[in-house]
Amino acid sequence: MRHIYVIGIGTGNPEHVTIQAINAMNAADLIFIPTKGAKKEELAEVRREICERYVQRAAGKTIEFAVPMRETKDRSYVQSVDDWHAAIATTYLGLIDGLPENGSAAFLVWGDPSLYDSTLRILERVRNKVEFEITVIPGITSIQALAASHRIPVNLVGKPVEITTGRRLAEEGLKAESTVVMLDGVQAFAKIDDPDAEIFWGAYLGTKDEIIYAGRLGDVADDIVRTRAEARERHGWIMDIYLLRKGRDFE
Repeated sequence: MRHIYVIGIGTGNPEHVTIQAINAMNAADLIFIPTKGAKKEELAEVRREICERYVQRAAGKTIEFAVPMRETKDRSYVQSVDDWHAAIATTYLGLIDGLPENGSAAFLVWGDPSLYDSTLRILERVRNKVEFEITVIPGITSIQALAASHRIPVNLVGKPVEITTGRRLAEEGLKAESTVVMLDGVQAFAKIDDPDAEIFWGAYLGTKDEIIYAGRLGDVADDIVRTRAEARERHGWIMDIYLLRKGRDFE
């Protein structure tokens, strides 16, 4: 039976790759590298660098494939994502169906496959049409990288952590004492009516381009918005994440 490895590779630093991930990459016959156009070429380049650095198996090869664009016009958010996943599943099916019956391949996933990444759920769609086994290799998440760069724990003592998206934060507001916000294209933190909350923000975490900001939300929100816009213009893309915190330990 065909075998697919879904490998978390961290947030862009090749040194985030674990020994388990290296072993899995060397076990695979093929490694699939997604490309997302010229503006996001750097994302593919990181994956190429990881393969060049760690894959020692002579028979191992890489295959690059274009990721379909998500169409949002005249669609709800859920519908646009569902249609997008269906299009990606069609691409995955073509890649996997080309493997020999006992062949293996690996998908290299930014961060960790379990956290705001859809590779696993898309592969489940593909398994309705072709049989294969899946092995998941965990990776360093952007949450861990953010906490490491700011040298902080994510949670307050004895208190929960919420992990959400910028869209949800904008709709529902800040509720938990510690809220990690991912996938925020609208800078929802700048619209939160809680200027005394603390924010710990980071972009391009773990890479040479890393930028971090921390402070009272009312004092640094505008600086983060400006810095984020400048960085996105400079690189053509941005991956950022932040932690919003209310209160203190033992309060």
